Amino acid sequence: MPDYDIVVVGAGPGGYVAAIRAGQLGLKTAVGERDELGGICLNWGCIPTKALLRNAEVVELLHRAGEFGISFDNLQIDYGKAVDRSRKVVSTLTRGVAGLLRKNKVEHIKGEARFRDAHMLEVSPSGRAITASNIIIATGTRPRSIPGLQVDGQRLITSREALELRQVPQRIAIIGGGATGAEFAYLYNAYGAEVTIVEMLPHLLPNEDEEISLLLERSFTRQGIKFLTGARVKAATKATDMVRLEVEQKGETTPLEAEQVLVAVGVQANSDGLGLERIGVTLERGNIKVDGSMATNVPGVYAIGDVTGILLLAHVAQAQGVLAVERIAGKDSPALNYEMMPKATYCHPQVTSFGLTEKQAIERGHEVKVGRFPFQASGKAQAIGDVEGMVKVVADKAYGELLGVHMIGPDVTEMLGEMSLARLLEGTTREVGWLVHSHPTLSEALKEAALDADGQAIHI
Repeated sequence: MPDYDIVVVGAGPGGYVAAIRAGQLGLKTAVGERDELGGICLNWGCIPTKALLRNAEVVELLHRAGEFGISFDNLQIDYGKAVDRSRKVVSTLTRGVAGLLRKNKVEHIKGEARFRDAHMLEVSPSGRAITASNIIIATGTRPRSIPGLQVDGQRLITSREALELRQVPQRIAIIGGGATGAEFAYLYNAYGAEVTIVEMLPHLLPNEDEEISLLLERSFTRQGIKFLTGARVKAATKATDMVRLEVEQKGETTPLEAEQVLVAVGVQANSDGLGLERIGVTLERGNIKVDGSMATNVPGVYAIGDVTGILLLAHVAQAQGVLAVERIAGKDSPALNYEMMPKATYCHPQVTSFGLTEKQAIERGHEVKVGRFPFQASGKAQAIGDVEGMVKVVADKAYGELLGVHMIGPDVTEMLGEMSLARLLEGTTREVGWLVHSHPTLSEALKEAALDADGQAIHI
């Protein structure tokens, strides 16, 4: 008889959530982790970056104090203390995860697991062998390097090393204008660094609606953040106190010098070293291939989260973990709709979205109607002094079905849930327009954008 009903390999956001859900369902469960509970997201990703970004928002607000009738002398800004605060937040949450595992009778096994066969794992360095009816792989990813930009952890760094810096460099180049690049650009700029982003695609946040990306670029320009789009790094030369990059843009090569270079060009799956070849698990470009239940081609072996390469977001990993466990338990849990999963970038202004961009909707043959509401017209945004951005709704013209929602502005990452719920419940622009919001609130912009899609907006 196996030692466990379920063993989860990896205790990141997907892994520990899967283990807790299994415990809730009364399944004998263990979770193995070679590093700290919470994985990269909690320890060196989502959580510490958001803590630092909050500090950056406070710093930015202090610099604007005069607008609010506040003046002071001798402002001192200590980035090291911001880092200390972020680590304290991480410590609190990792203890919380440990407590949740205990509460749900999930055994925490410290070590690195490798498959002996489809139902047996060997844990190093102890050499312990454990068996399970079902094994869920949740090993995540690690930062990827690109040719000519080999990370050394000092001059050329990833987000992992960036979160350990206790001083902000005077000049930093960020390779990659996605969510990670945009967030660190805002953070370092707020603390006085000269920041330049190099992005290969035509716009920052290239996976977002183009209109939203353009508004972010306009905001970054106002903030003093430089960026080169449609550009790529051809070479990097390290000196004692700086890195010299050769950047090609529109057929011309220009030099870019920085004290440090943050490489934020993506990740690769942690699928090696697990012994997957021994049991015959199918991989695609290093990612573990799974079906709609998160099952691999090997019976009893599942995979969730970033290691699958499906959609690299912590909340997606959590949803996949719950789905996998519930399917194992025989529950008829609904399939996940990855296209409608929310995405969020926590720079300032924040960016968030789900569903199709306007361009994608048209390319797929939809006849669309689009509603927009600028935060410039929001009473609450004016009151708090943060009016950049807008809400954009992309809907089916005939029936008002929500095809996509795209936002840039103050605290929009906290607002998307309402529209996601409307979509889940098959709501339309008309029904979103019916909803009464408290006044004044930022979320009134959602109602107004939906009304605008139907030509009925009140405040624009």
